[in-house]
Amino acid sequence: MHLWYLKHCRKAVIKPLLHIIKLFSLRREKFYSFIKKTTGLTPGDISIYKQAFIHKSAMIKGKDKRFINNERLEYLGDAMLGAIVANELYNRFPNKNEGFLTKTRSRIVNRSLLNDIALKMGMGKWVNAQSKIDISQTSILGDALEALIGAVYVDKGYQVCEKFVIDKIVHQYIDLKLVARKDSNYKSLLIEWGQKHKKSVHFITEEKHISEGAAPTFIARAAIEGEVIGQGEGFSKKEAQQNAARNTLKELHNKETN
Repeated sequence: MHLWYLKHCRKAVIKPLLHIIKLFSLRREKFYSFIKKTTGLTPGDISIYKQAFIHKSAMIKGKDKRFINNERLEYLGDAMLGAIVANELYNRFPNKNEGFLTKTRSRIVNRSLLNDIALKMGMGKWVNAQSKIDISQTSILGDALEALIGAVYVDKGYQVCEKFVIDKIVHQYIDLKLVARKDSNYKSLLIEWGQKHKKSVHFITEEKHISEGAAPTFIARAAIEGEVIGQGEGFSKKEAQQNAARNTLKELHNKETN
C-alpha cells in the first residue's frame, strides 16, 4: 500500500512537470522557427534573439545576477537601422540633397512606422512585457524591432544585418518613393513655419501621472512666441511633441483660412 502510494504521488508530480517541459520546448521551437522565417537566417545564438523580445517591464535576472532586457540591443539596432537606411537612400536618390535624405530617413525610422511594421511581422506574439501593458498602444513593438536588428548584428555581423534590414524590412514593408513624397515630420514643419514667419517655437514636455504598472505617457505643448497653441500626448517625448506640432499646425491653418 505504501509503495503504491509513493508511485501514485510520483506520477502525480512528474506528469504535470513533463507537460510543462513539453510546452516550454514546443514554444522554444516555434520561436526559433519564427526568427528563422522573419529574418531569413539560421540563428547562431538564439539567446540573443530571446533577449531582443524582453521589455524592461518584464526583465529577468541572468546567471550573473544582472537584469536582462532588450534596451542595449535596441540602442544598437537603432544605430544600425539609421546607418543602413541612410546608405540605401544615398544610393537610391543620387540627385537629392542632404535635407531630403535626412527628412526621408527620419520618416522611415519613425516610431509609429516601426510599430506598424513589427505588428505586421507578428512580433507582438513573442514580446515579453508586463501583462498590464497593452503593447499595441505603446512603442514596445517598435523598440523590439530595433532590438531584433541589434540581435542580428551581434549574431551575424554588419553585412548580414544590412541584408536583413533591406530585404526583410525596407523592401517588404516600406514604399521608399511614397515615403519620400510624404512629409509627416510635424515638428520640423512647425519649426520651419516659425522660421519663415520669424516667430519663436518651443515645446514644453512633461511626463503624465499614470497608474502603477501602466506604460509611461508624455504631454507636450507647442508654444509660439510664448503662447501655447496646441498640445499632444504620446508614449515617448518625441511622439508627444510630434502630436503637439501636428495639432498646432492644424490650429494655424484654421486661423489662416478663417
